[in-house]
Amino acid sequence: MGGPCPICRRATVARWRPFCSKRCADIDLGRWLGEAYRIEVDDPDGPDRGADPDPDPDAGGDPRVG
Repeated sequence: MGGPCPICRRATVARWRPFCSKRCADIDLGRWLGEAYRIEVDDPDGPDRGADPDPDPDAGGDPRVG
């Protein structure tokens, strides 16, 4: 098939592929949710840089309000 289970290295099972069992699939999901895995990106305008995606509508003020 594809190769060994990425968690425990046992043979994979078609139902849980690429894992060997639900247990290993759940371990992998927990690692993603716990941010143990990361996908690195080369983004110079990441979330801490560049334009504010949700600017404060009151920041500029409304000239009609006073």
